[in-house]
Amino acid sequence: MSDQAKDERAPSEAETAEANVERTEGSIDGDYEALVRLLKENEELKDRALRVAAEMENLRRRTARDVHDARTYAVANFARDMLSVSDNLRRALDAIPAEAKASGDAGFKALIEGVDLTERAMLSALERHGVKKLAPEGEKFDPNFHQAMFEVPNPDVPANTVVQVVQPGYSIGERVLRPAMVGVAKGGPKIAADAPVEPGPVNEQAEKDA
Repeated sequence: MSDQAKDERAPSEAETAEANVERTEGSIDGDYEALVRLLKENEELKDRALRVAAEMENLRRRTARDVHDARTYAVANFARDMLSVSDNLRRALDAIPAEAKASGDAGFKALIEGVDLTERAMLSALERHGVKKLAPEGEKFDPNFHQAMFEVPNPDVPANTVVQVVQPGYSIGERVLRPAMVGVAKGGPKIAADAPVEPGPVNEQAEKDA
């Protein structure tokens, strides 16, 4: 091969080598960009999966709470209506004169006992379904559970103490089914570390039940 041919061939081989290097570098750059893109997509998928898992957990908790509330408060309206029946039974018993109760009439005595047993059975049935009686005499007045009907001047009793229960209240679960109607002491010494009772959170479901 002549020297001229060798000179012509040399640049071609150099260009080929340079082109191979450029292709190699381009391949590395392409692989790096692909890796970065895959890592980014992986992070996005992980973030999306975490959000879906959090949403599912929140849904599970809401569902469990709704099921619990449905079980606990499903009878709220029915129980409230039954309280009126119980009140009427108690009024009937209270309206009987003491002389009539002591008269010894067997039929009348059986009637009184029947009404009394009916009232107690009804309250017992309500209690089995989560309804609790509120009879707060001697307790501190709580506006979340009690309704003040009047004040009673009494310097011997700490102010803001329930001294008389006009009508017992009832609660179901953590909700007030009916507040207790009470008389509150006025003029006595303040209860130690007496602080105003903060009203509890508004219970939207209770308002709907009402």
